[in-house]
Amino acid sequence: MNHADGPRPGVTESGAARAASWLPLMAWATGAVFFFYAWVLRVSPSVIVDDLMREFALGGAVLGNLSALYFYGYSGMQLPAGVLLDRFGPRRLMTASALICGGGCVLFALSPTFSGVAAGRFLIGASAAFSLVGAMAVAGQWFPARRFALLSGLAMMMGMAGGVMGQAPVSVAVEAYGWRQTVLWMSVGGFVIAAASWATVRDRAIAGTHARVPLIASLGIVLGNRQTWYNAMSGLGATGPILAFAGLWGVPFLAQAYGLDRTAAAGVASLMIAGFGVGAPLIGWLSDRIGRRRPPLVAGLVLCLVSLSVLIHMPGLPLPVVGALCFLTGLGGSAQIVNFAAARESNAAHLSGTTIGIVNGFVTGAGALFQPLIGALLDAVWDGRVEGGVRVYALADYRFAMSALIVGAALGLACALALRETYCGVARQADPIAAPARPD
Repeated sequence: MNHADGPRPGVTESGAARAASWLPLMAWATGAVFFFYAWVLRVSPSVIVDDLMREFALGGAVLGNLSALYFYGYSGMQLPAGVLLDRFGPRRLMTASALICGGGCVLFALSPTFSGVAAGRFLIGASAAFSLVGAMAVAGQWFPARRFALLSGLAMMMGMAGGVMGQAPVSVAVEAYGWRQTVLWMSVGGFVIAAASWATVRDRAIAGTHARVPLIASLGIVLGNRQTWYNAMSGLGATGPILAFAGLWGVPFLAQAYGLDRTAAAGVASLMIAGFGVGAPLIGWLSDRIGRRRPPLVAGLVLCLVSLSVLIHMPGLPLPVVGALCFLTGLGGSAQIVNFAAARESNAAHLSGTTIGIVNGFVTGAGALFQPLIGALLDAVWDGRVEGGVRVYALADYRFAMSALIVGAALGLACALALRETYCGVARQADPIAAPARPD
C-alpha cells in the first residue's frame, strides 16, 4: 500500500505519519545499498585476475573485455534506465533489476564455459545500471533540490565502500573458498535488495510534468545541450582511474612494482576507492554550501591528474606514499559527483532521469573504455613471458598502458574548465516536494 493512501487499520494517524516520513529516507538508502552491492561486483574481478586467466587461458585483452562486459551492460542501460525511471518511477525497476543482478551472479559463478561467465558478467552490469540512477531518482522525487548533490555524494560514498569491500575482503574469501563459491554467495545480496526495494520504494510524479515528452524529443533536448556533453566527458575522465586502476589493473601493477601479494596489493588499490568514497559526499556538500559547481570540479580534477601521474610514472616510491597517492587520486576524481548536479540543473526537471542516465552512461563508460584499452596496450608490448599459465607484463609495460588514464583525466579537466556555472540553480517548473505520490 502506498504510504500516501492513509493509515492502515490499527495504526494511529501520528504513527502512520512518522512511518511515512521515514519512507523516503529508507527508499533512498535502499538505492544506496544497491549501489554498494553493484560496486562490490564491479571491482571483484581485480582479485581473481590470475584465477580467470588460468582457468580460461585468457590474455590481457580478453580479460579486460570480460571485466568490461559489466560496463558495456551498465553503460548501455543508462539511457534506457533514465528514460524508464522518468516514465515509470523507481520502485518496480529497482526491484526487478536487483533480482536480475543476483541471477547474473549465479550464472557467473556456476557456468563451466567462458561464454556463460561472460553472459553472467554482462547481466550483472546491465541490471546494476538501475542502482545509482534509482537512488538519484528517489532523491530527486522526495528531497529538496538543495540536498541533491549531498545525497548523490552519500550514495557515491556507499558505492565506494562497496568497492573497498570488493577488494581485500573478497580476496580473503577467494583464497579461502575459491572464486566460484565466493561469487555464488554474493548473489544473495541481489535478492535481499530486491525485497527491500519493493518494501520501501514509492514512486512520486513531479508536479507540472504530467504530459510526457516523446522519447526522441526528450533525448534531442538533453543531447542537444552542450553542457550535458561537457559534464559527461568530464565525469568520464575523472572516473577512469577508479574503474580501470582500482577496478582491475591496479592490483597486478602494484604487485609487479612493489612485490606485494594479491591481498596486500588489493588493500593498497582500495585506498583509491576509499578516497573517492570520502570525497564524494564532502565535495557534494561543499558545492551545495558555496552555491557553485565548477570550482570544486576543476580543483578535484587537477588533484586527480597530478596524483595519478606521479603514482604511475614516479619510480621507487615508499609504500605509504603510494597509498597516499591512491587515496588522493580517488579524492580528486570524486569531484565528478558535481557533474550529475550540474547536468541536472542545466536541463528541465522532467528530464532529470534521462539527463542523469546519459551522464552516468559516460561515467561508467570509462570502465568499458579503459579496462580493455589498457589490456590491449599491455598485450601490444608484451614480451611473451608466461609464468604458471599467466602472462607476465613488465613494469614499463604497465606504465605505458596506464598513461591512457592520464590522457583521460586531462580531457576531463579541459571539459570541466569549459562548463558554464549553474550556481546550483535547478531548471525546473515545479518543486518535486509538492507533487503527489503515484498509486501503487
